[in-house]
Amino acid sequence: MAGTWAVLAIAAIAVLLITLQVVASNSGFQGPLHSLLSDYVATPKSTTVPWVGLGMAMVGLSNRSRVLALAVAVALDVLFAAGRVLLGGFLTFGNGPLIVLTGLTLALAWRRWVRDEHTIAARGVAFGVLLVIATKVGDAWLRITALYRPAVLDEYALLADHALAQPSWLLGRLVQAGGPALAGVLHWVYIELPVAALVVAVYQLRNVRTNGWPRHFLVPTFLVLGLIGPVIYILFPLVGPAFAFGSAGDGFQVGDFWPHALPPIDWSPRPVAFDASTPRNCMPSMHTAWALAVFLHSRGGPRWLRVGGTFWLICTLSATLGFGYHYGVDLLAGATLCMTVESALREPVVGRVWSRLGLVAFGSSFLVVLLVCCRYLAATMAHHPLLFGPLMIGTMVVFSTAFYATFMARSTAPLAVRDSVAAA
Repeated sequence: MAGTWAVLAIAAIAVLLITLQVVASNSGFQGPLHSLLSDYVATPKSTTVPWVGLGMAMVGLSNRSRVLALAVAVALDVLFAAGRVLLGGFLTFGNGPLIVLTGLTLALAWRRWVRDEHTIAARGVAFGVLLVIATKVGDAWLRITALYRPAVLDEYALLADHALAQPSWLLGRLVQAGGPALAGVLHWVYIELPVAALVVAVYQLRNVRTNGWPRHFLVPTFLVLGLIGPVIYILFPLVGPAFAFGSAGDGFQVGDFWPHALPPIDWSPRPVAFDASTPRNCMPSMHTAWALAVFLHSRGGPRWLRVGGTFWLICTLSATLGFGYHYGVDLLAGATLCMTVESALREPVVGRVWSRLGLVAFGSSFLVVLLVCCRYLAATMAHHPLLFGPLMIGTMVVFSTAFYATFMARSTAPLAVRDSVAAA
């Protein structure tokens, strides 16, 4: 039965990749299959993601296999990077881990289907491959959002954010005042979120070879968030304050206001035509959702891991607003989506009042109501900020409190140990 589901999953992924590649080829941009092939022999699009994928794949390997895989990946990466520089290209990395990850996948597939052997390493390799594929699908999907949603709803989000005191403008000025050092730290944290996720995931999965795979850990949350969140991009297309109301709009912006001045309030918001290349990837803020997931999963670890998770969450939230990438309502939507997905995946503490189903229903309803209000009641929200602001924040506080009481108010033993079960 497990083999049948595996075949179906592989077939579904193949169909998705081929479909997106066809759309990309017809629309004039690089598709996921083209991007994957380029990462093998040309300049990788990301250095971090292939290494994160390989790191995930190695959690179930023996120490000897880990050392061998790491050595081969480093050697190949250095070889490809040196060749690239000698040919006049950029010094970047990423080929080696992707090639080794592919080799591990083929080796484990051969053992599974030819020799009928199932190893505990197979799941780790599968998750590593899925992380790489998910980024390629996500990149293609971002281009699709720009092509198929030519008009954006940023004027509605701006009005809705009036009820939250326009946090993007506030943080934007603070980041500017902090100078290049603060901006550099926030930018690095923002783009290297996969590194933080890998650290937390590796800690959670450090004992899989002896204790089996835990019932729940960070990586499934990341993948489910990446599956659900981008769908909302199409339903509520936004480009962000720095683009819609700042100089990054490249001539399509409403005006050059962010972050030095608030735009004049337009009580009759309308969709605004924008370019065909800027992703409509603001609502919800997936960086917020993923950073919150890292924070939540770091709670079961030692002090250094908890401090790191907190640092990454604070810096990510500051960057999303401080660089003008998101509105406040985007962050609320991202946090709500994260806790809703976590509620569906986690096991509630015995005896808690809230059930998993109740929290999923609560979070889903709040997310839908928030989206509907931002789209159809934005002017009303701006007219009555003292009502809608506390209402949105208060609902989030209630949801967060219920989530904590249901899933986290218990023993401080590490999550990966508490929930560990025998490998499937």
